[in-house]
Amino acid sequence: MKLLLLCHAFNGLTQRLHCALREAGHAVTVELDIADAVTEEAVALADPDLVIAPFLKRRIPESVWSVRPCLVVHPGPPGDRGPAALDWAVLRGDTQGGVTVLQANGEFDAGPVWAFRLFAIRAGASKASLYRHEVTQAAVEAVLEALSRWRPGAPAPTAAPTLPPAPLRGRGWQGPVPKEQRSIDWTRDDTATVLRKIRSAEGHPGVADVVFGRPCRLHDAHAATHAALAAAARGAPGDVLARRGPALLRRTVDGGVWIGHVRTEPPPGAPALKLAATRVFAAECAGLPELGVPLTRDADEWDELRYEETGAPDARIGWLAFDFHNGAMSTRQCERLRDALRFARTRRARVLVLEGGADFFSNGIDLHDIEAAAQTQGDSAADASWRNIHAIDDVVLELLTMTDRLTVALLRGNAGAGGCWLAFAADLVWAHDGVVLNPHYKNMGNLYGSEYWTYTLPRRVGEARSADVARRVMQGRLPMSASECAALGLVDAVFAEHGEALRRRARAEAAALAAACDHDARIAAKQRQRADDEARRPLAAYREQELQQMHRNFYGFDPSYHVARHHFVTRKPHAWTPRHLAVHRS
Repeated sequence: MKLLLLCHAFNGLTQRLHCALREAGHAVTVELDIADAVTEEAVALADPDLVIAPFLKRRIPESVWSVRPCLVVHPGPPGDRGPAALDWAVLRGDTQGGVTVLQANGEFDAGPVWAFRLFAIRAGASKASLYRHEVTQAAVEAVLEALSRWRPGAPAPTAAPTLPPAPLRGRGWQGPVPKEQRSIDWTRDDTATVLRKIRSAEGHPGVADVVFGRPCRLHDAHAATHAALAAAARGAPGDVLARRGPALLRRTVDGGVWIGHVRTEPPPGAPALKLAATRVFAAECAGLPELGVPLTRDADEWDELRYEETGAPDARIGWLAFDFHNGAMSTRQCERLRDALRFARTRRARVLVLEGGADFFSNGIDLHDIEAAAQTQGDSAADASWRNIHAIDDVVLELLTMTDRLTVALLRGNAGAGGCWLAFAADLVWAHDGVVLNPHYKNMGNLYGSEYWTYTLPRRVGEARSADVARRVMQGRLPMSASECAALGLVDAVFAEHGEALRRRARAEAAALAAACDHDARIAAKQRQRADDEARRPLAAYREQELQQMHRNFYGFDPSYHVARHHFVTRKPHAWTPRHLAVHRS
């Protein structure tokens, strides 16, 4: 069928649906919801069998839904209505959620139901994480089911689904969560309540609060252990006690929470950026103790990185886990990951698994952190970009030159730009069905890209295919499923349907790699290949050539990168739909 995706932004759910629908054989084009007249024009140009709205913030115009079937993807079970279903579910501590695909009419979320999926709400998961996993998976399944029961030209599906029993249905209309409902009372709210409030607002809008006397919005919260609280200074509920990495430790009535990121009210004319709490309040927290923890530690003790080993003494596997908020890797975080890889080199593991976070493996350099440098006296966005790209290149170099063991990149979450090429630098890349990758850089103001991609691409897909694959991947600028990347040779295996299943399978696969009888032969072959590649053209030459291009992007006369980055971090509304998405406008 011909399908038009109408969306407020080309977000993660929309990208996953875009991949799934194309793989199912449909012709898919995209229009961003800018104005009713633009939507009407897009429908006239695309002439779709169906309009599918995976992510909207306003009604579809009657001039469209009254003449063409329009399916709205609503992140709530049947009977639920309103823009904040997931916010309310997390805030209440619900255990059941859902996604409903319904036909648009004159009322919000009140049209006929074509399909739905229910799911269990993960304990302790934030709204943003649930949206990226359970909601997205349920949406894909429900949309595909709806399409399977519909004939082109028909006004409705062949049969309506049997709705769930009343206890599992939604609660009717639920408006936005009032600010007061999420306001934290540090003198009364226990740790679980504080975490639930922050997690219900994760992504947007964040929880309004005051830190060091400055109004801000709180994001990225983690429970503190008793050990961390014992090592911190004493204080009353609400007091900031210590720091670690990007986060500040704040006392609650029965414990404490780490606040990783905040968004403060900016000076006039400056953007409101989500930044590491220790960066925003650098002066205020300079005198606080830093409660650093070793890489090898108990899993309950939160930090951005952790290392552990499993397996028999002669078949050890190292697991280096890193989880950077929203997958963005600042210069500081890149340096920490580089140092962690150097630590891993000192261990006698036969296999090293580089395990990204549950929500994202990596999205490359930290654009918010770079944007903040533009507002910092004595710094600039160009200089911050240059530092950050060198730092992430150093991380990739550590992985490419780790020739004494097999390396695996484990993608439990999505990856983009340089984060993809960090993963592809490993010997093996394992992912699950739900992972979406965007290996290109062009959407960020025609960035050329670094992270040794000009070496890794032909190494993975072969010299003969590298030019064609580079055009498809780097110039096409479309999201790619893990299966699509596997068909190209960029991903080695797609093992499971979701992240936890992938993790379980990876334990067995990594153990088999470490114990394999041909392990020594594989290492010897890897070392020979790396030596041959270096003799043919040193890695330093690839890096220099890429960075020459990046220097022009950062410091040259064309400001496209800086404009695109500013628009991205400030969420500037689109004025038009990019042509690589809007195929109907080509």
